[in-house]
Amino acid sequence: MSNTDAKSHGHEEVEEQELPENTPITETTATNISQPGGQGTDSQYAELNDKYLRLYSDFDNFRKRTLKEKIEHSKFASADIIIKLLPVLDDFDRAIKAFDVATEAGQALKDGMILIYNKFISTLNQQGLEPMRSLGESFDTDFHEAITNIPAPKPEQKGKVVDEVEKGYLLNGKVIRYAKVVVGT
Repeated sequence: MSNTDAKSHGHEEVEEQELPENTPITETTATNISQPGGQGTDSQYAELNDKYLRLYSDFDNFRKRTLKEKIEHSKFASADIIIKLLPVLDDFDRAIKAFDVATEAGQALKDGMILIYNKFISTLNQQGLEPMRSLGESFDTDFHEAITNIPAPKPEQKGKVVDEVEKGYLLNGKVIRYAKVVVGT
């Protein structure tokens, strides 16, 4: 069918326009490439703009979510190694307590052990580790694991932690080891 045949049958041929590469689509160019006579231009533009805004919003939310996940991951990335070091920390505590009955010759050894312990604990504290306070606190299953219950030595110690068998620790505010405690009943 030729152009004259198409016109004689009531059909208009729409001339296709090619845009140079990297041409930004603006309202003007959107109008120029729309249907003949400008019909539907506003609705097409609004639809494309809506799709663009939704896509932009989805991408922005994705970016924020991944940034938050990265920060969260970096906070707790060291948790595995710190958990493995906690028994060493417990051994230091026990060794220092054992030196309490030491003689004068053992005092220098105790002082050296305390110095190493303090360096070790300060390094772990810089990574976000903090010991949990348990003795005298109310028993809380979010932080404590009850090993046993004993009759409370004093009435005000009912429901409170009377003894701490193993110290609990928090890493950046999150429990990484529950305190093993004895609770007064």
